Formats: sequence, C-alpha cells, structure tokens
Amino acid sequence: MTTSNAPATVQNGSFLTLHYRLSGPQGDVINTFDDKPATLSLGTGELSPAMEQRLLGMSEGERASFTLLAGEAFGERNPDMQQWVARKLLNEFGDPDEEYLVGDVVEFPAPNGAGSYAGAVLQVRDDGAVLFDFNHPLAGQPVTFEVQLIGVL
Repeated sequence: MTTSNAPATVQNGSFLTLHYRLSGPQGDVINTFDDKPATLSLGTGELSPAMEQRLLGMSEGERASFTLLAGEAFGERNPDMQQWVARKLLNEFGDPDEEYLVGDVVEFPAPNGAGSYAGAVLQVRDDGAVLFDFNHPLAGQPVTFEVQLIGVL
C-alpha cells in the first residue's frame, strides 16, 4: 500500500473549503478573503457552471484568478426578470411600513417555499408599486473570479 503526498485536486463532486472573490466592473460583489472561508460542493449549483469548470483540476493550496467574459458567469441580462410588484403583495411578504429605495436589495421567499431569491429596486411608483430587477447583479457583465483552495475532499 502506497500513500501519495500529492495535494488533492478538484473533481466533479469535490467538497471544497476556499476563499473567493467575485468582482465585476463596479468592484467586489462577494469577497470571503477577509472573513471565514466558504464551503461548497462542486456540481450542486452553488457556483455557476463556468466558475466550476475553472476549479476542476486545481490543487489544494493553489490560488488563481480567472476572467470570465460578459454573460459567461451569470448569463445575459434578461429584461423579463424586471417586474413590477404591487404594494399589496409587498405588504404580505414584509413590513407594511417598509420604504423601498432605488438600489435596495430585497429578499423574497421562493414560490415553492424552499429558499429565497433577491431583487434590486429599480423604481418606485406613487401608488407604492416597486420595479424589481431579479437578474443576478453580475448578469451580462465580465467577472473576475479569484480563488484560494484551502481544502479539497
């Protein structure tokens, strides 16, 4: 029986502990380097397929930075993902006294009750209805994906 001292490499289904930073043209969107590392399992949709592809074959302890083309990481911006939500519905899901301001990000429960999704406020009408953009903030933009692999199982 021989044992190898070679560091573990990332494969489909690997469980990873890592620091990562996602940034677009306006700067960082997610950055774990100054906080606790993230843990995730490859192939479960926690990262986009394009980002997972960049991780395959990387070794434990390795650090790298990748540039993904506009739309590659989170798809293109979809105008159908911008939707008006009536004030009545917002009151049902949240605080009736909530003031929505352009740029706010609001969490909504998923229709199936499992998890949630977020929308950014684009516009607020006089009647209280709010136009939300449910696209990922980096959809349709080039993305820099920096990663430091701490552990690979």
